[in-house]
Amino acid sequence: MSGIVLHNYYRSSTSYRVRIALEMKGITYTYVPHHLRHGEHLEPAYLSVNPQGLVPALIWDDGTLLTQSLAIIEFLDEIRPEPALLPKDAAGRARVRMLSQMIACDIHPVNNLRVLTSLRTVFGAGDEDVVNWFRHWVNEGFQPLEKMLSSSPQTGTFCHGDTPGLADICLVAQVTNNGRFGVDMSPYPVISRINAACLELPAFQKAAPQNQPDAEG
Repeated sequence: MSGIVLHNYYRSSTSYRVRIALEMKGITYTYVPHHLRHGEHLEPAYLSVNPQGLVPALIWDDGTLLTQSLAIIEFLDEIRPEPALLPKDAAGRARVRMLSQMIACDIHPVNNLRVLTSLRTVFGAGDEDVVNWFRHWVNEGFQPLEKMLSSSPQTGTFCHGDTPGLADICLVAQVTNNGRFGVDMSPYPVISRINAACLELPAFQKAAPQNQPDAEG
């Protein structure tokens, strides 16, 4: 398989992040799905690509392997600078990374599939317990995120100003995932407004889970 290849899963929020960035940059790629709930990411063929057995994994056209969504997105931003996903100034870049990491490093890791599966299989949690766990950690992260976005003059149409970037990519992927767990978004009007603005954009629409070739009903 030649060219740029993205190993991912349609419902993975980390995969969604990378798909949005690829679409925003206008980068064409080959889509390779791995069904996480069927354990396809743990099969030897994929582990030979990414020993961590996680998605996404991006194979660049020179054969370079890149994993971890934030690292992939920053790589894309460096090699294809326009449209920029990070601000030009150091303080702005730090703010966008801060907002992004509040989602990608504090909310997502405790709510991803392998953690939720372990809650069931190791600790005997039922479906209601898992849903409550998911909602709890989203709210723990979204409450301060909402305050920071609503109180900052740097917040515009999007998380930082009036053009979408890395923080918006993380926000939209998380809000989309929230929908599967019935997270009440009414306490988060600024997050909801930014999410709605992003979903008006073609790149976010094309990258959406329901529009991927492996999407299920």
